[in-house]
Amino acid sequence: MSLLVIGTVAFDAIETPFGKTDKIIGGAATYASMAASFFHPKINLVSVVGDDFPQDAITMMQKRGINTDGLQIKQGEKTFFWAGKYHEDMNTRDTLDTQLNVLSNFDPVIPEAYQDCEFLMLGNLMPSIQMSVIQRLKNRPKLIVMDTMNFWMEIAMEELIKTIAMVDVLTINDAEARQLTGEYSLVKAARKVLTMGPKYLIIKKGEHGALLFHENQVFFAPALPLEEVFDPTGAGDTFAGGFIGHLASTNSVSFESMKRAVIYGSAMASYCVEKFGLERIVSLNDEDVESRVQQFVDLVQFDIALV
Repeated sequence: MSLLVIGTVAFDAIETPFGKTDKIIGGAATYASMAASFFHPKINLVSVVGDDFPQDAITMMQKRGINTDGLQIKQGEKTFFWAGKYHEDMNTRDTLDTQLNVLSNFDPVIPEAYQDCEFLMLGNLMPSIQMSVIQRLKNRPKLIVMDTMNFWMEIAMEELIKTIAMVDVLTINDAEARQLTGEYSLVKAARKVLTMGPKYLIIKKGEHGALLFHENQVFFAPALPLEEVFDPTGAGDTFAGGFIGHLASTNSVSFESMKRAVIYGSAMASYCVEKFGLERIVSLNDEDVESRVQQFVDLVQFDIALV
């Protein structure tokens, strides 16, 4: 069961109350594919970088079983770059610099070897690019998961709505759910999103966990209380990668499987925020992941007698 991940492979420069970095490896597709690699052995990547992107970062991904044949390297051009500064609450941030570079004219090419994908992760990108990927696949994947953000709601709402109608799972945060629907209640917002086309909606609430909606069913996964959070950048993408990676490994898209996948995604995201960039993710092993998942299980498990 192959998994196709599309999104940005990029450079980030990050400042938080705990420190700051120079230019480091980031990007939605990087975080998502690295997280998914802990669950699924066959991950195909589609993205674009400039010739300034380091070969050792590509090799790192390849060692995790990520096929980079779909990674375009544009000679004479520069890789997408984002710089941001987080506030004290670590939930809000200011964008200090955005350089689209190669992303400004990104036209995704789906290699023939990727055409058998059964699970598709559409990382945060322009909705028209996400739509083009779906249209360029010869067969519709078994499951399409899409991430997006408030920026596209502000400048490309019409294209965004059309793309949302084509996917099975949408992942957004609570502020984005309210902006997309005009509803303050997340339950009402979820109901409205589910009329747009997706069968499932995941609303991420940062340090307050995540909600999974399907028809009239709701599942809540708490966030693990962490002593220190160094860098939230990439946490949502890491969540999405762990989520779809687990589903692809089980080849199941039932609501019960989705619930388990939300926990695995949450576990991966909880590791991501403990260090800057990919530093914590690249240091993990399978035992670490299972240990963290067990912590989530212990967090919510209890016995109660109902009379």
